[in-house]
Amino acid sequence: MAIQGWIVAAAFLGLIALVLSRVVMMRRRGIAAFLFGATHKSDAVIIPCVLAVIYCLIAPAFGWPIWAPLVAGFWQATWPGWIGIAFCFAALAGLAWTLVSFGDSFRVGIDDAKPGDLVTTGAFAYSRNPIYVCMALFLIGLFLTVPNLITALVVVAFGAIVHRQVLREERFLTQHHGEAFEAYRQTVRRYL
Repeated sequence: MAIQGWIVAAAFLGLIALVLSRVVMMRRRGIAAFLFGATHKSDAVIIPCVLAVIYCLIAPAFGWPIWAPLVAGFWQATWPGWIGIAFCFAALAGLAWTLVSFGDSFRVGIDDAKPGDLVTTGAFAYSRNPIYVCMALFLIGLFLTVPNLITALVVVAFGAIVHRQVLREERFLTQHHGEAFEAYRQTVRRYL
């Protein structure tokens, strides 16, 4: 695996560590922050898909069996990879800022039982969904660094899955925060 691939892999581990450390921190405060799939059982299909993508990304580096067209590069130039790495690290910085901005309202999934407060400051003053924006930026960076069919499909699938989740979250926030969320919705864009 080229140096760019290893750098992005380390950034990906950093992304996972940021989210998981926040989940653990919240759990220590008595807040269940990881609710993925609790409200919508259909979300469970995402987990095997993510594992399959991870396999496809690391299989070539370790010589594991993989269908070659899935991981054949779209281009040979290395300069897009350096832009991709910059995107990944910008996404990590944005994610860290967002997690701090979230305070105790951070959840992975929708918390019907104990919803957090409506957050409109920090990163949320610029985007109603800064975590998803940061993750999209990260995945675009991944595609620029590892430009193949798998990473291209991941970017497209992520966009569709996230938009579906955002619409769910907006319905939830409208129900729980009413006029406050509507006022926020009128002043801050959904994504960028």
